[in-house]
Amino acid sequence: MSTTTKSDYLLLFRGNVWDRGLSPAQLQKAVSDWMDWFERLKAEGKCTGGHPLENEGKVVSGKQRSVADGPFAESKEAIGGFFYLTVADENEAIEIAKQCPGLEFGSVVEVRPVAEICSVKQRAEEYSKRELAGTRA
Repeated sequence: MSTTTKSDYLLLFRGNVWDRGLSPAQLQKAVSDWMDWFERLKAEGKCTGGHPLENEGKVVSGKQRSVADGPFAESKEAIGGFFYLTVADENEAIEIAKQCPGLEFGSVVEVRPVAEICSVKQRAEEYSKRELAGTRA
């Protein structure tokens, strides 16, 4: 019996203005190709979901919990959507990202591994272990 370990990755689609300047026919083809790609990845069991994101939202920050409009609606850095992948490894996630139909028009795909544990929680646990070890010494 063979066991395979799968890894989870997010594909973050950056830039929400990559379609500007496309003809109606190009836009229709890009949207169709994108949906075909998404449905194929789901059928193959490599993509467990994904969604486009609205262009605008709110940003909450700081000790005062300040609320501001953002991110800016038209930005090359704005996250326009995501896919959640379960694949063999990072190389497979990258190969899938390279298939993104928006790339030829200027879209950017960021490949990010999903962490098993929050890095802040991990540091807190490590600090606690060190403190506990220090009190036993």
